[in-house]
Amino acid sequence: MIRIQQVKLPIEHNEEDLYIKAAESLKVKREDISTLSVFRKSIDARKKDEIMFIYALDVELNIDYKISKRNNNVVVVDPFIYEAEATGEKVLKNRPVIVGSGPAGLFCALLLAEKGYNPIILERGKKVKDRVKDIEKFWKDGTLNLDSNIQFGEGGAGTFSDGKLNTLIKDRSKRGKKVLEEFVAAGAPAEITYVNKPHIGTDLLRNVLVSIRKKIISLGGTFRFEECVTDIKIKDNSVYRIVTESDIIETDVLVLAIGHSARDTFAMLHGKLELTAKPFSIGVRIEHPQKMISEAQYGEMAGHPNLGPADYKFVHKCKNGRSVYTFCMCPGGVVTASASETGGVVTNGMSFHDRDLENANSAIVVSINPEDFGGENDPMAGIEFQRQWERKAFEIGGGNYKAPVQLFKDFKEKKVSTSFGEIYPTYRPGSTFANLWDCLPSYVCESLVEGISAFGNWLTDYDRTDAVLTGVETRTSSPLRITRDDDLQSNIRGIYPCGEGSGYAGGIMSASIDGLKVAEQIIKTYKPLNIKE
Repeated sequence: MIRIQQVKLPIEHNEEDLYIKAAESLKVKREDISTLSVFRKSIDARKKDEIMFIYALDVELNIDYKISKRNNNVVVVDPFIYEAEATGEKVLKNRPVIVGSGPAGLFCALLLAEKGYNPIILERGKKVKDRVKDIEKFWKDGTLNLDSNIQFGEGGAGTFSDGKLNTLIKDRSKRGKKVLEEFVAAGAPAEITYVNKPHIGTDLLRNVLVSIRKKIISLGGTFRFEECVTDIKIKDNSVYRIVTESDIIETDVLVLAIGHSARDTFAMLHGKLELTAKPFSIGVRIEHPQKMISEAQYGEMAGHPNLGPADYKFVHKCKNGRSVYTFCMCPGGVVTASASETGGVVTNGMSFHDRDLENANSAIVVSINPEDFGGENDPMAGIEFQRQWERKAFEIGGGNYKAPVQLFKDFKEKKVSTSFGEIYPTYRPGSTFANLWDCLPSYVCESLVEGISAFGNWLTDYDRTDAVLTGVETRTSSPLRITRDDDLQSNIRGIYPCGEGSGYAGGIMSASIDGLKVAEQIIKTYKPLNIKE
């Protein structure tokens, strides 16, 4: 396979143009190319009057060809194939159990099922179809289901998000490739395997999750929804049994893919497993017109169907030493009510696949360290820190899960806003004008003012006076980590902490990859259940 990098084409081009450009790069004839596929596609918008697509193309030729050492943009590559073999020798007495059906749990279960380990997946929430109904009711009238909400249920918190599939980690193991290909096989758009910033969108992701669940079941896996783990039984420093609200299950392999909001489960684990506090971030959601963002990024080409709605990603180091950055930016999306506990307001963001709604939104968050909340002495302190500000937001929002909102100009002046400008909040079940300084630490608010102002120097009108801030964003990542060793087990043998909730991932892709990583360790240790002594 020959890979051609830095292939540039104008935003209006067709598939044949790719073949022609590839032939030009290799100095061969068009008919000498037998196959061509896109390995990577990104947008170069540095010149607003000449926006280009940048491709990396994989081609096969039907002629002999010698690579020129003088052309660094043309290289020979091996096929990008994910492989994982079940080489374990230890005998499993019982089926492995996975707690949580978010991306980490799903992909751990998928690989185990593919290799003959017949996993049991326990999920405290509901199937996605029923979960949608509960969340819509919450957004409509503030009726919160504590076990079926944005945080809990099939697919985890990522089900109701933009469905971003970005990851900052290198994919030398090919795990990322496996994840993307499984998403496509389950119904996601094929472009997610090559575009620079892939996303599925919450509407398509819901159907994709159902397809992955059905595949796992067809391979021998079992899903048990609305079943929450309440205790873990340990003997001789190893797990041997788990207790749920309705059953007792014997197991010698337990994967904890519990998500970052399973606070009651963390409390149950505290004292059984080694937990440590870790840094996370808190802040607000900011909303702008999507049209403004696209015009700032693409100029006169904004709105071109080949470009789609523009996004952004910013980070700023504040004078106080903290980092403030944008997180989970949702083009053409909405701010979502994401509480999972009574009496707390939590925000997140969500986009559909087409990203065609009026507002763009993003979290703007500030780094928090364990010393800010007493985490040096108590691994659970970060949870209480989050909870404190969520309850404050609920209080100043007026109750019934309405969120406190404030215009940026008033936020800078610590004044309660009295009317909106051109931008209206998308958060449901509603919002209340309030002073966000009352539901966030002062150092966070000071950092937000400085950061948003700095971002306005990079994207025109980002710091506009009527930008809407909605509080609070507190669940950016897990506030603690379940420690694990080199073989990915906790201090208790047979327990494998996994994914975002356990502190080893941040987002759909990295959580899915960690799920595969844990499953690989299990199949290297144990024999499949269908292999007898």
